[in-house]
Amino acid sequence: MKKDKVSRVLALYSQLLAGRTVQKSETAQYYSVNERSIQRDIEDIRLFCRDGMALRDGVVCDVIYDTTEKGYRMEGGQLPKLSNSEVLALCKILLDSRAFVKTEMADMLHKVIACCVPESNQALITKLVNNETFHYVEPRHRTSFLDTMWQLGEAIQQHRYVTVTYGRIKDRKVVERRLKPLALLFSEYYFYLIAFIDDSNIQKIYEGARDMTPTIYRLDRIKNLTVEKDIFRIPYNRRFQEGEFRKRVQFMYGGPLQRVTFTYTGGDIDAVLDRLPTAKILSEENGTYQIEAEVYGKGVEMWLRSQGKSVSDVQIKEI
Repeated sequence: MKKDKVSRVLALYSQLLAGRTVQKSETAQYYSVNERSIQRDIEDIRLFCRDGMALRDGVVCDVIYDTTEKGYRMEGGQLPKLSNSEVLALCKILLDSRAFVKTEMADMLHKVIACCVPESNQALITKLVNNETFHYVEPRHRTSFLDTMWQLGEAIQQHRYVTVTYGRIKDRKVVERRLKPLALLFSEYYFYLIAFIDDSNIQKIYEGARDMTPTIYRLDRIKNLTVEKDIFRIPYNRRFQEGEFRKRVQFMYGGPLQRVTFTYTGGDIDAVLDRLPTAKILSEENGTYQIEAEVYGKGVEMWLRSQGKSVSDVQIKEI
């Protein structure tokens, strides 16, 4: 590393901007200068923070002496960062998702902790997730799909057709589809592509013309992906809204939009309302609830069966 004054000041500024504490004696020893030189460097940075940054960007910051850390640190001026508890929560959610192969998961956790947590707390958070990381069980498909996901994300933003070869679950066949990619969603350990099949093929694929809802593809089952130059257009009033779609799909099973009504007698109505975001309580009497919800496809039937005797009087009608 260069140890001239300019390089030294830039390095100190970078450390302060990253939230680190600069000890004058250690820094002077590292750069082979006396402490007065480091003090002048800090004063230059302090002057820049008070005047230069404030005048240019309206950012208020200062370099102060921290008596507890016995060093200088920057107060203000940094971009908003995640707190220690927020980073810990994100790491736990990542681990519980079980969405990535083990090497990718470990790498992402390391980067999240290194980039978002002050250096003094990185070891603690690493210890809090180490055991779970060590015993992490990767998905059975053992497929890396991050590059594919990024390519699809770009295609979605640019409204470009994509052609995929895809391994179907029901019959294990590999098929080719030309798609209009609409959205990327995550659910129950897997990432999914939501897309319309190209119009010229719809009559071959669908049983009826009414079944024009998007199709759903698991990213790890996409064998090959080609992003085309051709651009598709969807009228604004028919644009796909992934938030609304996500509220109405269960276990990522596609199909027509339906209205389901049922009686619920279980102990936790909140679990039902969280699982079915469109659910409404039509009536309640002595812990017996009448529920109505809008859902896509047959995935809701799987969930209803999983509730056993807590669910009865189920009625499903296509909207």
